Amino acid sequence: MPTALIAEDEPLLAEELAEALARLWPELAIVARARDGIDALRLVDEHRPDAAFLDIQMPGMSCLEVAQQVGGRTHVVFVTAYDQ
Repeated sequence: MPTALIAEDEPLLAEELAEALARLWPELAIVARARDGIDALRLVDEHRPDAAFLDIQMPGMSCLEVAQQVGGRTHVVFVTAYDQ
């Protein structure tokens, strides 16, 4: 079963993403949720998900820094609610 982490500092957006993923990819198990970049990095190390859905703008550490730190240990998908 594929696994994923969601890193999103807005709880409602995190829930919407989890619901959309459940509809589109029912086999995917969300194993962790992070509210900032530092927590996301720790949870990637802890859970070793197959994919990490990272919000573009997160407190603590940017999604780009997180992506560099995970260095190929998980597939990274950047997500954002911003139109810029």
